[in-house]
Amino acid sequence: MAKLRQIAFYGKGGIGKSTTSQNTLAALVELGQKILIVGCDPKADSTRLILNSKAQDTVLHLAAQEGSVEDLELEDVLKVGYKDIKCVESGGPEPGVGCAGRGVITAINFLEENGAYDDVDYVSYDVLGDVVCGGFAMPIRENKAQEIYIVMSGEMMALYAANNISKGILKYANTGGVRLGGLICNERQTDLELELSEAMAAKLGTKLIHFVPRDNIVQHAELRRQTVLQYAPDSKQADEYRALAQKIHNNSGNGVIPTPISMEELEEMLMDFGIIKTEEQQLAELKAKEEKLAMSA
Repeated sequence: MAKLRQIAFYGKGGIGKSTTSQNTLAALVELGQKILIVGCDPKADSTRLILNSKAQDTVLHLAAQEGSVEDLELEDVLKVGYKDIKCVESGGPEPGVGCAGRGVITAINFLEENGAYDDVDYVSYDVLGDVVCGGFAMPIRENKAQEIYIVMSGEMMALYAANNISKGILKYANTGGVRLGGLICNERQTDLELELSEAMAAKLGTKLIHFVPRDNIVQHAELRRQTVLQYAPDSKQADEYRALAQKIHNNSGNGVIPTPISMEELEEMLMDFGIIKTEEQQLAELKAKEEKLAMSA
C-alpha cells in the first residue's frame, strides 16, 4: 500500500492559493490518486470548485448546531465532489470573535479519529496566509502536513509571506518531518516575475516547482464554480495544472528545510531586480522633482 502523502498549500490571502490547489488536485485525480481536501481557511472556499457549490457546511458551524463536535458523524461534514474527491471545511468563528485556528485543530482531530484519512493517497490542507497564528500553523506544528507548497507571485507582499511561511516551517522542521516542497508562482504579470520567483526559491534553498501563467479561462471556470479541468479539460491552462500535479507527484521525499532570509536581504533582492528603488534613487528623483517645481515657479 502506498504511503499517505500529506501536503499543504500555503500563501498570502488573495494570491489564488485555493484556485491553484483545487485545479492541481483535480489533475492529481487524473493520475489515479484518491484525494481528501481539508480546507483550513475561515472563508470555507477551499472546496467550492470541486463541489460546484457556493460554500460547504463547515465542521465548526455544524458542531455549533449539534452542540459539540462529538455529536457529528463523518458523513455530516464530508462531501464528495468532482471525480470522487473528498472535501471537508474546518470553518471559523464570526469575524472579530474567537480564534480561527480552533476550527483547524478541531477539524483535523475529528477527521483522524473518524477514519477520514483511510483509503486516500493524498490529504491536502489549504491554509490561509502567513504563519503567525498557532492554529493556522497547526498542520505544520503537529506534524500533519509533510510537504508544504507555497503559492506566491512576484509581488513584494507575496514574497514576504513566502519567506514568513518558510520561517514557520523551519521552526518545526527539526522536531517533525515537515519540509518545504517548493514554490508555485501564480502569475500576476509583474516585472521580471519568473526570474524573481526563481531567485526567491534559490534564497530559500528550494525550487520553483511550476510557473502558472495567467489566463482568463481560470476566472471563467470560477464563475461556474468549476476547476479549469472540468470546465475546459482540453485547454492549455488545464495542461499547466496537469504539469504542476505531475511535478508534485514526482516530488515525494524531495522537500527541504528552508533557509529564510531577513527583511533587509529581501529588500536587497528586490533592489537588485529593480523592483524597489534604493534610498539614493528615491532622493535623486525627489531632488529632480523639486528642481522642476522650482523652475516652473
